[in-house]
Order: sequence, then structure tokens, then C-alpha cells
Amino acid sequence: MSELPGRPEPPLELALSECLLGSEVRYDGSGARSSFPHAALAGLYRFRGICPEVGIGMPVPRPPIRLVERDGVRAVGVARGDLDCTDALAAFAERQAATLGDVSGYVFMKNSPSCGLYRVKVYPEADGTVSGAPQRTGRGIYAAALTRLLPDLPMEETGRLNDDVLRENFVMRTFAYAHWQRLLAFGLSRGRLIEFHSRYKYLLMAHSVPAYQEAGRLLSNLREDFEAKAAAYFSLLMKGLAVPASRGGHANVLAHLQGYLKRVLDADTRRELASLISAYRRGEQPLLAPLALLKHLLRRYPDQYIQYQSYLDPHPEAAGLRRPL
Repeated sequence: MSELPGRPEPPLELALSECLLGSEVRYDGSGARSSFPHAALAGLYRFRGICPEVGIGMPVPRPPIRLVERDGVRAVGVARGDLDCTDALAAFAERQAATLGDVSGYVFMKNSPSCGLYRVKVYPEADGTVSGAPQRTGRGIYAAALTRLLPDLPMEETGRLNDDVLRENFVMRTFAYAHWQRLLAFGLSRGRLIEFHSRYKYLLMAHSVPAYQEAGRLLSNLREDFEAKAAAYFSLLMKGLAVPASRGGHANVLAHLQGYLKRVLDADTRRELASLISAYRRGEQPLLAPLALLKHLLRRYPDQYIQYQSYLDPHPEAAGLRRPL
């Protein structure tokens, strides 16, 4: 009998920039609901809106800020160079991090000097004057602080979530994260850790073979430093799952799973499944084609170990999600 608690059912708690809920909290008094794919994620999450700029006491509307190269990167006023929100935003992130133990992911508003996760404009400054073209090399002050404080928490920014692959990847990571948090609450043991990895190993292999191999080495000896190794394993899992899976990665896992059925399948069926996996690898079939056949065969020839794999069911079904590639 399994000692592993089941993966939590939706809706999970998801933190996100308050403006993405439509709240009119942006610097100009507007919201940004249309920037978030609400329909695609319907039913999967309960949303917790957070606006760090309002959180540090800035009004709505308020003077706009931007990232400037000034003894590092600072968030300062566009019209008022003496307005510096950097330390306040970082301190707010520390306070918020302590309240996010029940969330399974975080979605940030893109391009924001407080919340942008990728490619935020950073303006050069010389002799106290901002001049020259900005470089898209920055990360919002609040977002940067949270990524340091909560490195394993799945994080993404709106805009990227309109991409099918990135959206499905983010959702998959949030449910893996929630499952781990439930395991910690249930009580972590060596046996449960091994069972958790057994469930996620092929999902990890599809995304990152190096992470899969390193996880195996890490878990090969749990007699010493168990808690440290468990934490390191989960960090490795989340980092590996953040790598988008390739056709080669999926085909490799499908071939491994096919191997568990070779003794019960007749020759024609084995050839049909192998041919479909090869066609998928070449880009001639979508991922759903070999997956559908594999699941059909598992209904005819149940195999508890394969059916237990998160790879076959990385997240609950949702109207706005599909297995990419």
C-alpha cells in the first residue's frame, strides 16, 4: 500500500500581481486583467492578488518608477530622481515571503520595475543623470527578492503564459510543488521520499536527463544528512522540471514506458506503439498520439508502476491545457 499522500486537487493557491485580477492599482490607475490567461487556467487556482507598490504605501495613481543603474540597480522615480523605492520593495518581499507558505506558484506582471521577472528595462545613469538607451537586462526589485527568498516556488510572468508550452510547464510545476508540500505536512521519511521520486522520475527525465541522473545519485545514500538531501532533491526536481521538455525527451520516456509492457503485448502491437513513438520523435505526430495509445494499452494490460507515473498525468485536466509538442 502506498505511503505517499495523493497530489492535491484543484484549486491551488496562486499568488499573482494584483493588477492581473483587474484591480485598478497600476501607477496610472488602470488594471491589467487582459494580460492574464484567466480562461486557460479556470478552475485550477484560487488567486491571491498582491501589489508591492501599494503594499509599501504608494498611492494610486502614483509617480511612475523605473530601474536605473545606480550603485547596482535601483527603482527610482521617472520624474523625481530622489524617489527611491528599492529598499522598501525588497523589505516588502521579505514580509510577503513569510506569508506564502500555502501558495503553489506566483505570476508577475511583465515589464514592471517592481514585478517584472524577465527583460525589464534598466536605464544607464552617469553623474546623477539618466541618459542613453535602456537595456532589457533587469528584474523587478520585488520579484528579484522573492526569487532569492523562495527559489523553489514556481514563478512565471504574464505574457509568457500565453505560450502553450510555458503555460503547461508552469501548471505542471505548481502541482508538483503542491504535492511536495503535502508530503512535508504528511511527514517526510526515507521511504516516502523514494516513493515520491519513483512517481516523478520519468517526468523529470523528459525535462532534464542531467537532473534525473543527479537525483538518482543524490538519493542513492540517504543514511546521512537526510533532511539536507531531501531539500536538495526537491530543488533539483523543480529546477529540472522548469526546463521545457523536447521531442527527444518525451520519446525517450515513452520508449522506457513501452519497455514495461513488452512481455504482455503481441508483436504487432509492439511495432505499432514503437512506430508511433518514432513518428512523434520525427515530428510527424503530436505527443497525444503515442500517449493515447499507451494509455489505451494500460487499460487493457494494467501495470501499477507505469500507471502511477506523474508523466502520464502531470496535472489535472483543464480546458485551456494540452500536452505540448
